[in-house]
Amino acid sequence: MKTRRVFYNSACPVCRAGVANQRERMEATGTGREIEWCDVAADPAALGRRGTTVDDVRRKLYAEDERGDLHVGAAAFTALWQETPGRRWLGRLLSAPGISVLWRWTYDRFADFLYAWNRRHGRW
Repeated sequence: MKTRRVFYNSACPVCRAGVANQRERMEATGTGREIEWCDVAADPAALGRRGTTVDDVRRKLYAEDERGDLHVGAAAFTALWQETPGRRWLGRLLSAPGISVLWRWTYDRFADFLYAWNRRHGRW
C-alpha cells in the first residue's frame, strides 16, 4: 500500500507533534514527498465527501491509500511506518497476528484519552 493522503488534527498538541515527526522522517528519506498532509483543524473541507467527519479525525489518524481505501487509527500509523525507512520493522511488528490486536486496543485507549483531554482543555 502506498499512502496518498493523511488526515490529522493539529489542534491536539500530541497529534501535531507525532505527525510532524513522522512527516519529517518520511520527507528526509524521500518517502513522504508525494503524500498530501491534510490538517482538518486548519482545513475541515480537506475531508471532502469521504463520509469522515472532523470529529472522527479528532479521535484518530486517517490515511488514504492509492486505491482510496482508508486506514484508521493504529492501521494508519502501521501503514505509514511500513513505508518509512528505519521504521519499517515497527510497521511489520505491529501488523503481526496477536500483536496487531494489542496494538489496536492500545491505540484506541490512548486516542480516547487524548480526545477527552483535548476537550477538557477547550481545543474543540
